[in-house]
Amino acid sequence: MNDFHTTDVAIVGAGPAGLALAAALAQAGLRCTVLEQNSAESLVAPPEDGRDIALTHRARAILERLGHWDRLPADEIAPLKRALVRNGASPLVLPFDGQADGHEALGFLVPNHRLREAAYAAAAATPGVEIVGDARVTALQRDEQAATVRLADGRAWRAPLVVAADSRFSTTRRLGGIGAHMLDFGRTCIVVRMRHEEDHENTAHECFRYGNTLAILPMAGRQSSAVVTLKSDQAPEWMALSDEAFALRVEEHFDRRLGRMDVAAPRHAYPLVAAYATRFVGPRFALVGDAAVGMHPVTAHGYNFGLYGVEVLARELARAARERRDLGDAAVLAAYEREHRMRTLPIYLGTNAIVRLFTDDTPPAKLVRGAVLKAASVASPLRTLIARQLTGGVRGSASA
Repeated sequence: MNDFHTTDVAIVGAGPAGLALAAALAQAGLRCTVLEQNSAESLVAPPEDGRDIALTHRARAILERLGHWDRLPADEIAPLKRALVRNGASPLVLPFDGQADGHEALGFLVPNHRLREAAYAAAAATPGVEIVGDARVTALQRDEQAATVRLADGRAWRAPLVVAADSRFSTTRRLGGIGAHMLDFGRTCIVVRMRHEEDHENTAHECFRYGNTLAILPMAGRQSSAVVTLKSDQAPEWMALSDEAFALRVEEHFDRRLGRMDVAAPRHAYPLVAAYATRFVGPRFALVGDAAVGMHPVTAHGYNFGLYGVEVLARELARAARERRDLGDAAVLAAYEREHRMRTLPIYLGTNAIVRLFTDDTPPAKLVRGAVLKAASVASPLRTLIARQLTGGVRGSASA
């Protein structure tokens, strides 16, 4: 009698990427088991965590195909029509919109806990998907026929392929013998939902101030997500402020563009660490989501890259299944790695370069920051290229 369960693909991590991959593969006729170290009950109604996710049009299309989009509360989806970038005290504003790709909106802003909630509901309702809670993976073994993951409680699953989807600090990635380039920015991101007097007009603002960065992201109604990024040793003082003092500080830093502002939800603080895996695949092993690429949030690519990777890996595995090939075949996995690395690496490196420059307040860096924004403001093709990345490169009609 076998001392293990069997499945077609074992996925470690029931975050949005892992659950999306399970649903996509099950739609292609494969059996998937998702192993999550937290309880399954905690996935049903995840708590509000302060994070709001900017989705591209391509990401939305993927979510629609997987049955996630229709499970999102319609009144919590906010279209992002414009984005304005400011530098220090300069009056120059760098604008972006989706018109170059025929879109009325650049993308859509959705609370992270709603995306997680929808991902679980869709995966749980998809035949062929099994979600196992309280499943902490402690070992990964591979041979010529299959891979086996073992849990702390002794249970085990055996599959042709194991996929790690357990965060940018992935334990499973390490068990698979794959390292990652980690970049600790030494900064903390404080996020909070805020109410305000004036209409945000569905416009996002990225203000690279001297000393900190302030992003204001439009949410449904007269509410926005305020994202303050600052040196980590300054974060405790900001977190200790009363709601009234915090709101006043954000209001002043934003030059009262939205009138009076008030805190509408608890504040959350997250350290900023980027990660890029040295490889995305290994023998009978693959990485998706943040386990492959963990982005700095400034360019809003992280969640979208996770979905893009899911789309590519699911496509390659579905093709292999149709052709009756081994799901853990190196050539199958190499096609995924090649495409996903080509898509993500330039933007990962570019994002990190932008962050380094626009958080450097030395006099030479300030001059370069101003010059870069001025050049971008007069280079329409460059703005169009950036906007195309923000929309996901999916063309639409102007009324879309």
